[in-house]
Order: sequence, then structure tokens, then C-alpha cells
Amino acid sequence: MSSRDRKKASVYRKLQRLRSVINSPAVNKTSIIVDASRYIEELKEKVEMLNREIGTSTSQNSLPMQVTVETLEKGFLINVFLEKNCPGLLVSILETFEELGLDVLDARVSCEDNFQLEAIGGDNQSNAEGIDAQMVKQAVMQAISKWSENI
Repeated sequence: MSSRDRKKASVYRKLQRLRSVINSPAVNKTSIIVDASRYIEELKEKVEMLNREIGTSTSQNSLPMQVTVETLEKGFLINVFLEKNCPGLLVSILETFEELGLDVLDARVSCEDNFQLEAIGGDNQSNAEGIDAQMVKQAVMQAISKWSENI
């Protein structure tokens, strides 16, 4: 096989991989590239929408914060970041975990210049049925808001 044939085969494989990633029914190069361009534009719009949502959620709160919750096999990975040191906030968040019926299985906290919490909350079988990541996130954000009102 000549180097030209290998190059052609490589380009074909890459186009087919791109086609599968963007779920394109197209078969020729031009159509696949056009579909990929549309897909990229859709992704850009989604990113802009999410950035707008983040902007409105931080402007509603007096404290810029970032809260993410991921579902694990048995529990949740909870990440909280605030740009300033927040004495007493950890207690409020841990009380929220208790109210939700989450046991803290592992946690890392930093409160020096800013507040950072990474915790794994496991389902406490007696209380935690029906709790999902969105509920945990809302509860943590509510705890932060209540805490910020009391400073």
C-alpha cells in the first residue's frame, strides 16, 4: 500500500469517526463537515446558555459560588467553591447533609483564602430514598444562602 493510499485511508477513518461522534447520516466528506459545523454551533449555543445561567445564579446570590453534585454508585460527589473564606459555612453544609440523610464518607475542606469542599455523601438507607443530585445541589445552595444572610 502506497503512502498516498494510507493517507487516504486515514482521512476516511477520521471522517467516519467524526460522523459517528456527531450522529450524522451523511456519507460524503462535504456533508459530514457541514454537519460537524452545525453540531459545533449547537454546542457553542449550549455553552453560552449555560454561561448565562451561571451568571444569573451567581448574581442572585450575594456570594459568587460554584456547586456541583455528581451521582455515584451509592451516593454523591459534592464540590463547593466560594471565592472567600467562610467561617461557619462547613457546619451549615454538614447539617444539610444530615437533613438529607447523607453520611459523609470522605471529605476534603480548605478554608484558608477561599472555601473549598469536596465530599462524598453516601445514602443513609433510612432517610435518603428518592434523593437525586439536583435535590442535593439545591439543598447545599440553600444552606449557603441562609448562611450568607446570617453573616
